[in-house]
Amino acid sequence: MPPINPNRRAVLQGAAAAMFASSLPAIAQSTSRLHVIKDPNCGCCGAWIKIMRVSGFDVTVQNASNEALYGYKLRNGISEDLASCHTATIEGYFVEGHVPASDVRRLLTERPDAIGLTVPGMPYGSPGMGPESERDAYDVLLMKKDGTTEIFASYQGE
Repeated sequence: MPPINPNRRAVLQGAAAAMFASSLPAIAQSTSRLHVIKDPNCGCCGAWIKIMRVSGFDVTVQNASNEALYGYKLRNGISEDLASCHTATIEGYFVEGHVPASDVRRLLTERPDAIGLTVPGMPYGSPGMGPESERDAYDVLLMKKDGTTEIFASYQGE
């Protein structure tokens, strides 16, 4: 049998294919299911959901009355002062309100001992709440299991 003598192109193509194949599990794992509970008439919730989908999250939506949604928040440790218009769950965490996709990814990477993230209220310019180029300053808060919070990320006003 004659010796195999691969040319440079074949070696480079094989290496590229191997690198692509090795990245497939990472790509598959980067898509996390985000389940959003919201009022069916809330437009800014829909805008945030669209942003999260474009950012690579697999989003499911459950419509609920304001009363049911409020009760759900309270039963799960999201106090009135931390609340916003919609609540999402992802990999055991809550995401309350207009939290940027990058912060949700960081939460899933760092996996802090917490119940989740919140952007209380609905600050103008947060994802789904108008143009980022005109945003108000706001903080993303990490909600801890003991009910306290700490700043997870800050966004300056523009």
